[in-house]
Amino acid sequence: MTPATTQATTQATIPVTTMSATQASSSPATAPEKAAETAAEKTPEKVIGKREIEITEAAAQEIAKQRAKRGTPAARIRIGVRGGGCTGFTYVFEWADEPRPTDKEFSAHGVSIVVDPKSLVYLGGMQLDFVRGMMGHGFKFNNPNAKGSCGCGESVQF
Repeated sequence: MTPATTQATTQATIPVTTMSATQASSSPATAPEKAAETAAEKTPEKVIGKREIEITEAAAQEIAKQRAKRGTPAARIRIGVRGGGCTGFTYVFEWADEPRPTDKEFSAHGVSIVVDPKSLVYLGGMQLDFVRGMMGHGFKFNNPNAKGSCGCGESVQF
């Protein structure tokens, strides 16, 4: 077996072990392994639509926790983009007690977020996550539409 590396979405390098074709064929798979392989082949990865935003369970838990502290059980998080910042746009992340008539609402894991139609053009297909690490914790916009970002972490380029 030879070690290889792969990039995770958080930019951490994770060692992975790979087998050559001859090594793989010389070790027969057990019935549970075959069933797991078959299930993995049948279950496609969830693809986020271009007009959708996914909320991870970690993000939902943090939103619910902050909403409870705030004492507004019906509040939603408003996400969006505004012009400005080092690279052209900045992300918007604020409370919305009432959605606007043109807002698009996304709900998952017991919480909701709202996005205005213009921002959805830039945010569609993204995932809102909450991450914890050695450098701190916070919400992370996993946005496939972003072309670049600034070192400040608040500016984004499309």
